[in-house]
Amino acid sequence: MTFETWIAFAAASAVLLVIPGPTILLVMSYALGQGWRSALPVSIGVALGDFTAMTLSMLGVGAILAASATVFTTLKLLGAGYLIYLGIKLFRAGGTLDVAPRTDAASAARMIGHAWLVTALNPKSITFFVAFLPQFLNKHADFFTQMVIFETTFLVLAFLNAVGYALVASRARTLVRSPRTIGLFNKAGGTLLIGAGIATASMRSST
Repeated sequence: MTFETWIAFAAASAVLLVIPGPTILLVMSYALGQGWRSALPVSIGVALGDFTAMTLSMLGVGAILAASATVFTTLKLLGAGYLIYLGIKLFRAGGTLDVAPRTDAASAARMIGHAWLVTALNPKSITFFVAFLPQFLNKHADFFTQMVIFETTFLVLAFLNAVGYALVASRARTLVRSPRTIGLFNKAGGTLLIGAGIATASMRSST
């Protein structure tokens, strides 16, 4: 794996992580209802959930890579199309962000478990990783080494992203509830996803 590939993966992961999904909505709901103290346990749960979903996805991708190079290349192209689809969907989402404060008393262990379940058991998480990860894998390099590097990178970024969202939601509640802010955020994120999908498809079709 080249340093450029790792940087590209880290940058793409950072962009994708900041786009609000079910996991981030859960993080924000706890932060809005229980303040910044929920940031650490919920973020740990998010990281554990991403680890579960990402490991299952990587093992599946690895099996495809070992079985057929043609199928693996096809999966990369389908993944690029999926990124474009996600971008269009996000761009058209408008300024809505359905998040309500969670005021029920919850222990740190319960928050960790809840965040893990929402993240790991969301079928979209595994689908996303299967579509996203092959874009950066080198089929001629050691798969396990790439798996460890990519998972470690993504999990660190996912943890920091969840902590950041929790802190922002607990401190700047009017900002996360602003339709204008959310609308601009969705359009920017959608545009970046569409661009990433197009760039990936172009790169794969020319090699």
